[in-house]
Amino acid sequence: MIQVAGLTKLYGDFRAVEELSFAVAAGEVLGLVGPNGAGKTTTLRCLVGIIRPSEGKITIAGHDLETEAIAAKSRLAFIPDEPRLFDYLTVMEHLRFAGRLYGVDRIDERAATLLDEVELEGRERSLPGELSRGMKQKLAIACGLLHDPSVILLDEPLTGLDPVGIRRMKDAIARRAAAGAAVLISSHLLSLVEEICDRVLIIRQGRKVIHGSLDEIKASLPRLTSDASLEDIFFALTGDDDSTSAGSPPPAKPE
Repeated sequence: MIQVAGLTKLYGDFRAVEELSFAVAAGEVLGLVGPNGAGKTTTLRCLVGIIRPSEGKITIAGHDLETEAIAAKSRLAFIPDEPRLFDYLTVMEHLRFAGRLYGVDRIDERAATLLDEVELEGRERSLPGELSRGMKQKLAIACGLLHDPSVILLDEPLTGLDPVGIRRMKDAIARRAAAGAAVLISSHLLSLVEEICDRVLIIRQGRKVIHGSLDEIKASLPRLTSDASLEDIFFALTGDDDSTSAGSPPPAKPE
């Protein structure tokens, strides 16, 4: 559902992302992690068409993002870490607007179901200024999921959510993956990634360090124990632990 081949993004002479290739299959949840400045946000923005790659090819649900942009974008949802809302549209007006853009049938019925799922029922007439940070995030999530996308990309999806909201968001991700959606999550919350992701892609300085399931990654790193956590793996591979120097090259990359 998501195929990335040789993705490179240049800003002048600076290579924010370099020769990045990976895929996310239908029903799979991939965690994208890396240190600050690793290129995660640039990668996501390229995947959703906000910025154009300098090189490489991105395919979304079988559609080339460069040559079939509308078809590709109609199949995906991007939920950023900071909700982008309209100050003078109510909660329900946001959903109706998103529904019209994507040609959703029975918008109000679909919206009501999502508002219940994200715990915004009863706030249909509220403006963004009347919502908490977490409620704004929930509204952005509802707008993103309204058209039942087959590809879902999330940047720090739990920002601002309370414990109940976090649990519901995890459940929502799992349900949609089980229904066949390809999901990519970028997050610094390694416990979240470890809990809900099938595979992990670690990048550093714009390059892929390793990509695979936790079991595959641990098998490729004999110095780690079988019960090593994603945090242990992250520190070992990004040079932030005592056993790996910052300039050391990455180990093998299981696929």
